[in-house]
Amino acid sequence: MAAKTAGARLEERWRDILSAHARTMCEIDRALHPHGLGASDFEVLDMLATAGPEQGDQCRVQNLVGRVHLSQSALSRLIARLEKDGLVTRSVCEEDRRGVWVALTAKGRDLHAEVLPLQRAALARTLGE
Repeated sequence: MAAKTAGARLEERWRDILSAHARTMCEIDRALHPHGLGASDFEVLDMLATAGPEQGDQCRVQNLVGRVHLSQSALSRLIARLEKDGLVTRSVCEEDRRGVWVALTAKGRDLHAEVLPLQRAALARTLGE
């Protein structure tokens, strides 16, 4: 049997990563669906819930773009949906009128706390921890 080339090994590792990501996202989606959330919704809520105290549970949309794996427009639609559901609020950044802050509401914080164990359990199931 011929030895695998470096390129073939890299390709195999890449496909393994993609497969693990897809399985994990599907498992999180299944776990959170009964609560009206998907994996991307949870990621935004989780980032807001864990924002530093200096930010007060809020984050600029611009900063979220680099941390979630969504385009700017997809993230904007997701935030609009979360706002419509009463989970976040949006406000204009006073220092930079072009910027928009997103903040977790009490309802969003409660829902995040409720589904956090479900998300962590889904991670443990799919990633083997």
